[in-house]
Amino acid sequence: MLLLVGLGNPGPRYARNRHNIGFLALEEIVRRQGFGVWRKRFSSEVSEGVVGTEKVLAMKPQTFMNRSGNAVGEAARFFKIEPEQVIVMHDDLDLAPGKLRVKKGGGNGGHNGLRSIESHIGNAFWRLRLGIGHPGDKALVHAYVLSDFAKAEADWVVPLCEAMAEEIPRMIQGDPDGFMSRVAQRLQPPKTTSSKD
Repeated sequence: MLLLVGLGNPGPRYARNRHNIGFLALEEIVRRQGFGVWRKRFSSEVSEGVVGTEKVLAMKPQTFMNRSGNAVGEAARFFKIEPEQVIVMHDDLDLAPGKLRVKKGGGNGGHNGLRSIESHIGNAFWRLRLGIGHPGDKALVHAYVLSDFAKAEADWVVPLCEAMAEEIPRMIQGDPDGFMSRVAQRLQPPKTTSSKD
């Protein structure tokens, strides 16, 4: 079994926040891949599904971002899941809006959700880094990540989540590079050809 975790903060107040893009991507994956209904377990909302031949538990921790590791650690211990079988989707200030990067292990870049998960299961888990851009000043970061996406940002947020949901089987089946490149291809605008009269 794999654990597919979206990071965010619980409740309607935070639902459209930039910090919650992990939740948004996971919800789209669950919808597109035909997972079961959401239910409460492991201090989270969880949904089970099968992708290819792999059983997957989708998980939205309801512990608030800085305590996400409590929920992830609980589920990982229960199912005896190794860190390498955990995939975490989270917002990333260092990537341009709409960019996706896949990384295994490494630092947490100051992300409280990742730091919390590391403290429970170590850092050898997979990260799907979802770019939200940077406000330009470190002092503005807290307010920026906890503010809602602007209406215009739906132009990249929705296609990114949809592309991830369509291509996630590649990631689940052990092809992170293929997953990343296929998502990028889906997000490229179609090339226009000019016809000469």
